[in-house]
Amino acid sequence: MSRTMLAAIGFAAGLALSAPAVAQTAAAAQPNDYGKPENWLCLPGRADACAVDQTATVVQADGKTSIETFKAAAAPAYDCFYVYPTVSAQPTGNSDMTVTDSERGVVEQQLARFASKCRVFAPMYRQVTLAALRAAMTGQPSPGDGVLAYGDVRDAWRWYLANENKGPDGKARGVVLIGHSQGSRMLLGLLKNEVDGQPAQKQMISALVLGMNTPVDADGKYGSIPLCVKADQAGCLVTYVSFRETSPPPTNSRFGKTDEAGRRAGCVNPAALLAGKASTEEAPVHAYLSARPFLSSGEPKPFAKGLTVSTPFVSTPGLISARCASEGDFTYLAVKVNADPADPRADDITGDILVGGNVLKDWGLHLIDVNLEMGDLVALVDRQAKAYAAK
Repeated sequence: MSRTMLAAIGFAAGLALSAPAVAQTAAAAQPNDYGKPENWLCLPGRADACAVDQTATVVQADGKTSIETFKAAAAPAYDCFYVYPTVSAQPTGNSDMTVTDSERGVVEQQLARFASKCRVFAPMYRQVTLAALRAAMTGQPSPGDGVLAYGDVRDAWRWYLANENKGPDGKARGVVLIGHSQGSRMLLGLLKNEVDGQPAQKQMISALVLGMNTPVDADGKYGSIPLCVKADQAGCLVTYVSFRETSPPPTNSRFGKTDEAGRRAGCVNPAALLAGKASTEEAPVHAYLSARPFLSSGEPKPFAKGLTVSTPFVSTPGLISARCASEGDFTYLAVKVNADPADPRADDITGDILVGGNVLKDWGLHLIDVNLEMGDLVALVDRQAKAYAAK
């Protein structure tokens, strides 16, 4: 099995962490000092993992292309706090605090583009590694400690609030929480223990809990935090897991459902909210797909006939649309590829997990959850930040 495939499985298997585990306190390990810059993957004002090229090639339906450049905001008015998914290839149960290409690669895909709107903060944390999650998935005892991982994220969050969440005027800054997979599991713990009903809830612009089964009640709330239902809404939660419309979650899927009695997995479609629609209505998504292999099922499919792409990302307006679907026990983002065999543009996207040439349908499009709606997510949080500021 290739490293890419192992990473893909670990990426999704972050769900193996149980909700009660992350709510506990990691008392045995020495806490990290988040006052040290080296314990952060991304901090504002420095050339680090988030200061990377986000240039995209835009491919229209007729095959015409253009280059979309990227520029980080000079003085953003709000912050983004991000927790990365399972990417550590270290052989131990939990990673150490060393920044590797794995962490750099994932923030390039999932976080750096937000720097056009917000100051970005991404702590390193002693996450449960790919090795530990593979052990658990094969029925072996896992050496990974989810409590340790959560304790690090909690400590980084507390340090951020105490030391970085103040503007030049001394007032608290609004902040967007962002995570994917294991990172989203950490965020659910933070939201439950450190945000909901706490002073920090007043600073929360929104939370993007992506690639995660977020259990919501009949009123569409996680605790007191509601799912977002319109673009100009602050203090709410965006969450989804993605599957192809033509391949919905099979009964054995771990994505799209929750075992908590009376609760379903939440689903919010950012593209629909931006279009003034309900999440259940179909809307074209503004995807930024990777032009290079990254935690995928192999080389990206060609984006158009005869096209050579030199930028790290590709945008294909109108090619992909999505809606939130609810079928049986599952709630998920149903992703539709609007293929037209008559035009020169690609008729499919890369994002499934393959083993022995077979698609693992129970994983859906987990690998590209964030890429699929990246443009919409960035635009949505900026709308939410304006609503937050207006309050």
